[in-house]
Amino acid sequence: MKVLVTGAAGFIGSHICQFLLARGDTVVGVDNLNSYYDVSLKEARLAATRAFAGGTGKCFFPDLSGTNIRAADYRFIKMDVADRSAVADLFASEQFDGVVHMAAQAGVRHSLDAPFDYIDSNVTGFLTILEGCRHNDVGHLVYASTSSVYGANTNMPFSVHTPADHQVALYGATKRANELMAHSYSHLFNMPTTGLRFFTVYGPWGRPDMALFLFTRAILAGEPINVFNNGHHVRDFTFVEDIVRGVVAVLDKPAEPNPDWDSTTPASASSKAPWRVHNIGNGQPVELLRYIEVLEECLGKKAIMHMKPMQPGDVPDTSASVETLFEATGYKPETTVEQGISRFVDWYRAFYG
Repeated sequence: MKVLVTGAAGFIGSHICQFLLARGDTVVGVDNLNSYYDVSLKEARLAATRAFAGGTGKCFFPDLSGTNIRAADYRFIKMDVADRSAVADLFASEQFDGVVHMAAQAGVRHSLDAPFDYIDSNVTGFLTILEGCRHNDVGHLVYASTSSVYGANTNMPFSVHTPADHQVALYGATKRANELMAHSYSHLFNMPTTGLRFFTVYGPWGRPDMALFLFTRAILAGEPINVFNNGHHVRDFTFVEDIVRGVVAVLDKPAEPNPDWDSTTPASASSKAPWRVHNIGNGQPVELLRYIEVLEECLGKKAIMHMKPMQPGDVPDTSASVETLFEATGYKPETTVEQGISRFVDWYRAFYG
């Protein structure tokens, strides 16, 4: 396939680019390289993908490092997905078979300080992608949603069959808006769309604003770490490679209408339109204190912990039910935090010395 990957310099997007290239797809990646976090890390991800595409670098996925691909199969364009005319021109000229939309303004806490960033990127940017797919007969749009859409819900594990109507932060609200916008386009234009609710993604090449990155840097420097909710958070930590394999598995299975959908008792995860949402989580929730303990073991150094109350917009626990993902694709994540954190620490030491 010829696939557009937005957010191609991002944590998950860069991994998706490499996985698609390794299996033989042609990939066009776009990213605006904004300064929400260290731009040099984004540039390093791009350089690593270019090196892999050119046959001079390893794939982010160890089992795919020996794959032979052609440099012509990968192209990167610096572009803001909120740029309406640029995105329209890109779709018209490239004629993509599929789109994997990862570009977004991330971060629950940042949304308290910079709300318009989320509207520009997550709402306006998503609309330009929907319009590009609509007017160019794209076979399937797969896009990133988030476990944050479950908001005030505390019924565990989170299921896509449960309504997600009570948002507690603007970030989750914009992602829920994406799911509803996608449904309207699937309904109006018979356009296959699938939203994937990611659960606390971590791993090599991760985001510096995420807990694992912050904790690793501080522990190695002998500095204290802030442990919110006094460490009693429970999270469904999901390794990035598991996320990517799930994304690609979904991309290959375009959403179809649910013939049994009943408007008098409407299901929340499917529709009479070709629209779906799935969770992608590990399904093995881990308490934050255990997560830190595994990191300490991998680093060979103890953390200095400052216990803090829960932050505004945060939720105490997350846990994913992935039954619809497995039903649709036969895939479910399996990497344990012990395996995943070890892989992250190996990468961190190699990258930062």
